Amino acid sequence: MISKVITGRSFYGCCRYICEDKGRAVVLDAEGVRDYDYRLMAHDFETQRGDLPDKKKAVFHGILSFYPGESLTDESLITIAREYLEQIGMSDTQFVIAKHIDKKHLHMHIVANFVGNKRKAIRDSWIGWRGKKVAQALTQKYQLIPAEKKVLALTNLESLNTEEATRYDIYHAIQDKLPHARSLSGLADSLMKLGIDTQYKYKSGTKELQGISFKKGLYCIKGSKVDRKFSIAGLQKLIAENNKKQVQKRKIGRGIR
Repeated sequence: MISKVITGRSFYGCCRYICEDKGRAVVLDAEGVRDYDYRLMAHDFETQRGDLPDKKKAVFHGILSFYPGESLTDESLITIAREYLEQIGMSDTQFVIAKHIDKKHLHMHIVANFVGNKRKAIRDSWIGWRGKKVAQALTQKYQLIPAEKKVLALTNLESLNTEEATRYDIYHAIQDKLPHARSLSGLADSLMKLGIDTQYKYKSGTKELQGISFKKGLYCIKGSKVDRKFSIAGLQKLIAENNKKQVQKRKIGRGIR
């Protein structure tokens, strides 16, 4: 089992990414938040975060990935995830545990609040390192396939783990910048400042846009793979809606109906 930890600012973006698509996401367990709707889930997280408004990065997002072909019951996944949270110090706080079934390897996403139930901040220093150490210990305890084996399948698993984290980073960036975008080029400029390169695919021999991808670090991911609504058609539609809203606001400001 391999651990990857991301810390972030937006519970809404994180919860939506992890739980919105019912075709790939299964919520296994939750505490302190409503688990049947990602909007309500995010609202519950944000309400508790409000106890410490100066805590900007309150989002804990852990990814636990298992060896390809390794199969565990939902009960076992919940037990492992709860022990993982306890041992890395993410206790006495809200959390949700969800498994994703869209990859060849089993993996879980865990969202938790760095603002604890007693209105105290949970220590986030070295959280990624702690996650890796705890994952190693739990792998041994539950006799899972260890990450120390340097085989091709496990190297690919580590890559998939990092790719999933990159995919989430890209999703969160687009989600944050899209409401302010007035064109695809404007969105691309905003993303470039965050280290994300936008790449277009054109219909052969023409200037007709056919697809869009986003590259960060080693990974280039199709817009529709980041999220279905981030296909080229989906982004164009959302940007058109942004522009329509802006026109309506200007008309209202001028007293035009």
